[in-house]
Amino acid sequence: MRRTLIALLLAAAVPVFAQQPPGLEPVPEPPPMPAEGTDIDEPEVTIVKRGEDTVTEYRVRGKLYMVKVTPPHGVPYYLIDKVGNGEMVRDDTAPTLAVPMWVLTSW
Repeated sequence: MRRTLIALLLAAAVPVFAQQPPGLEPVPEPPPMPAEGTDIDEPEVTIVKRGEDTVTEYRVRGKLYMVKVTPPHGVPYYLIDKVGNGEMVRDDTAPTLAVPMWVLTSW
């Protein structure tokens, strides 16, 4: 009885092994990681608590270019050095929501 059961199970497993596709290629190796000294400058972010406000400073190559001030109650605002001379200007002109306006149909 046991031999018959084992033979039936093996007979049922044979088609599963036959369904494997032939000629699979190995997965190629991933490209190497870039070196540490790449030309891409990532910003240095410093978060400081001044009074009740949270101030986030963004620097590239040690030069401060943007400050985000987050008050405890209210909307955060940004101070941006647009010209690069060190003068920070509050930038509220950027829209908070950009609605896409595509032409769907026209007559």
